[in-house]
Amino acid sequence: MLNILRVANLSLLILFPIAWFAPLMRAGILPLFDLNEISVISGMQALWENDVVLALLVTAFALFAPYLKTIGLALIHFNLLRRKVLPILSWLGKLAMADVFLVALYIVVIKGIGIGKVETAWGLYLFTACIIASIIISTLTAKRT
Repeated sequence: MLNILRVANLSLLILFPIAWFAPLMRAGILPLFDLNEISVISGMQALWENDVVLALLVTAFALFAPYLKTIGLALIHFNLLRRKVLPILSWLGKLAMADVFLVALYIVVIKGIGIGKVETAWGLYLFTACIIASIIISTLTAKRT
């Protein structure tokens, strides 16, 4: 079981960066024009130009929290970090889930207003799956002890 958790967790080290660059959604002002793809990274680039505080929050929640959690779990799996930090790592994973909620809320609001067009893209599902997998891995790691 430990080997499965190790492999699954280490795969997240590859899958998270893919999810950051993958399109979360396609958005446009009018249905007649092409839709622009928005990823975690492109969204953060736009935020850094307009709202630095929000950009720091998104960077912390979308990039640092899930990746630090994955690295922490890997260290625990290889007995390089004490299991006492598991509650902190679980908390980091929940912070990353807040990002998924905000993106989903943005999509619902834009669709509800009806001004523009927004479509979900495969990156949103990949990012969500990575975060949920991370939460499951940390839960199974905690139960294993």
